[in-house]
Formats: sequence, C-alpha cells, structure tokens
Amino acid sequence: MATSTLPHAKPQGRRRWMIATLLGLGVIVNYFDRVILTVAAPSIQQDFGIDSLTIGFLLGAFGWTYGPLQIPVGLLLDRYGVRRIMLVSIVLWGIASLVTSAAIGVGTMFVARMLLGVAEAPAFPANAKAVGYWFPRTERSFATSLFDAAAKFSNVIAIPIVALLVVHLGWRGAFVATGFLSIVYFFVFKRLYREPLQDPHLTAEEREYIVAGGATEEGVARSGGLSLLGYLLGTRKVWGLSIGFACYGYAFAFFIFWLPGYLVQEMKMDLLRSAGFTVIPWLFATVSDLFVGGWLIDRLVQRGYDETRVRKSIIVAGMVTGLAIIGAGLTHDPYWAITWITISLSGLAAAAPASWSLPSLIAPKGGAGTIGGIMNFMNSLTGIAAPAATGFIVATTGTFSGAFILAGLVLAIGIFFFTVVMGRITQIPDPLLHTA
Repeated sequence: MATSTLPHAKPQGRRRWMIATLLGLGVIVNYFDRVILTVAAPSIQQDFGIDSLTIGFLLGAFGWTYGPLQIPVGLLLDRYGVRRIMLVSIVLWGIASLVTSAAIGVGTMFVARMLLGVAEAPAFPANAKAVGYWFPRTERSFATSLFDAAAKFSNVIAIPIVALLVVHLGWRGAFVATGFLSIVYFFVFKRLYREPLQDPHLTAEEREYIVAGGATEEGVARSGGLSLLGYLLGTRKVWGLSIGFACYGYAFAFFIFWLPGYLVQEMKMDLLRSAGFTVIPWLFATVSDLFVGGWLIDRLVQRGYDETRVRKSIIVAGMVTGLAIIGAGLTHDPYWAITWITISLSGLAAAAPASWSLPSLIAPKGGAGTIGGIMNFMNSLTGIAAPAATGFIVATTGTFSGAFILAGLVLAIGIFFFTVVMGRITQIPDPLLHTA
C-alpha cells in the first residue's frame, strides 16, 4: 500500500538537496577535527615527551563530553532549533582546534579535546532533525545517507590529507588549518541554512511538495524539555531504536578503532600495507550507505511498498550481513579477512541511514532532536565499550577471534531490538494528547 500523500510530480526547486549536501560537508569537516590528533600523535609525543598511555588518555578525552551531552543537546535542538545550536557548535569546532594548536602541555590539550566533544555533540542529532524538516518521507533515507556516508568517506580522505598537513605545516599548523576549515564552514552554514518556513529561496512549489510528502512539522515541542524526555524514555519505540542502534555502534566502533591494529598484529601486515587494506571496506561502506541505505529505500517507498517493512528490512538485512564480522575472526588469511570485513561493514553502512531517518519519523512534534540525542547517547556508550572490550580480549587471549565473535553477538541483540521491541515505524503520540 502507499505510505505517503506525496504528489507524483517533483517540483522545479532543488533547495532541499542543497541543504542535504551542506549537512554532509559539515560531517566531513567534523571528522577532520576528530582524526587529526590520531595522525599528529607521534609528533606531539616527541614535542611534549609523553608516552603512549598519555596519548591514549588524550584520544579518549573527546568521548568524555561528546557522549554525555547527546541527550542535553537533543533537548536544546528541540527548544532552540537547528540553526541557532549549530552556529554555536561550529564556532566551537574552530575554537577547539585553535586552542589545541596553542597547547603548552597535556592539560591544555586535554581540555581542548573535551571542548571539541562539546562542540561536535549536536552534529548528528541536528542533521537528523534538519532532514526531517526538509524532506518528504519518500526521500528521507537518501538525504540521511548523504551525511551518514560522509562519516564513512571521511575515513578514506581525512587521514591522508591530515597527514600531509602535519608533514608540511607541523602538528600545530595542522590544527590551525582544520580550525580555519571549521570557520569557513561556519560562514557557509550561516549563509545557506534556514528551516523551510524561514528560507527565502525555497519556492512555494517545493515547499508544498515537502509538506505534502510528510515532512516533520516545524516548531517546538508542546511539552517542556524534561517532561518530553521523560515521556519519550517511557516509550517502547525509543528503547527499541536506541538499543538497536547502539548495537550497530559497537561493531562500527570496533572497526574504526581496531581495524588497522588487527591487520598489523593479527595479519602481520606492515603499516603501509594495512593502510591500503583499510581503505577498501570504507569505500564499499560509503557506496552501500548511499545506494542501499539511501537510494534503494526511497525508491521502494516511492513505489508504494510498506514503509515500515522497507526500512526495517534494510536495517535487519544490513545487521544480519554485519554478522560476517565473525568470519574475519575465524580466518588467518588477510585476503579472506578483508573480504569478511568489507561484507560486514557494507551491511552495517546500509543500516545506518535507515536508522538515522527514524527519529524524525517517529517523534511527536518538536521531539526529533531529543530522540536523536537519546539514540546517539546509547550509541556513544557502546562506542566507548567496544575498543575497551576488544583491548581486554586481545590482551588476555593474544588473538582478535573472541573480539570478532563478541561483536557478532552484540549485533544479534541489536536485531532483536529493532525487529521486536521497536515495532512499526509510526509517530509516537503527542505527550499532551496522550495524557488528555
């Protein structure tokens, strides 16, 4: 059956796709700021005379503020809107990088990385909320995939570019460069981003097309922030989505933090060869994110297939495919290992934009930011747990096999929460109407 009242004829205007591209560019800038410390770590160790344990402490500083702030920034987004919160956020991206460039010791750098966690906390919940405003339901997945795939693609381009900056400008100069990039993006975002009702360049025809297709209603929530948070935390859909997505996040974090180390330690590759192998699964993940998690879902919904069945089928199929991660833990052949990893990461990438499209689809009015914050908070917890658990398993067993199997078991739990606990993709009743 059809799932939307979307008009058949698409409008002349393409303003909504410019907004989606803008959000994707922001994620790329975001990830440049995140990965630079990883690349610059050897130079910083030499200059400050610090050991690897201290560097590990600095690498973790970002997560100390990023994760705990997900729910508060979701509430702020629902109270003050995407534009205001993101303008403050982007300025802080640049300030955090510039403060890091001027660091006089480990303490200063630790504070700067915590500031970056604060600064970047709104990015993904804000993007999910903005896509809800700007896109009809039948285009929501591909629009979401543009910013989600940017996170995958950043793993391909950011590290080599940042490495060149460090080589030619030094680590302090590299931080200045990424800070400057954030400031440039601030002016671009300030000039281009408005919510649809305030955008003077959005044509009436395109606006009607977006609204008729089921765009999220603009405006603040009818109930207060903490009241809304308590209400949403009492709903089954939010827990199903959040825990399901957190299980995806465990496997994703496992790949981000441990893939290069796995190839070097377990597969006995040199650093250069491992870097080349690492690019392969992330490239495939980018393509899968865009064309399966994005384009294919929208295409099927546009053709009239049941929206809940389509989105949940892609999420579940992606996470089931992600179970190929277990295969990598059972082989000692690097080519088979990278094949299993590529299959797994491609499946997970397909599930990601489908998951990120859900907050704006199930939220009551003004609640998409809060749901996105809850979802990404849970995701950040498993993002912290995955590298720690993997490190413990490798240290105690001397192999990655158990870590791969654990990641597969976590994914299986996520499949249960997405399929059984979350239920159908329908809007959660407004809290005031629910209690009336």
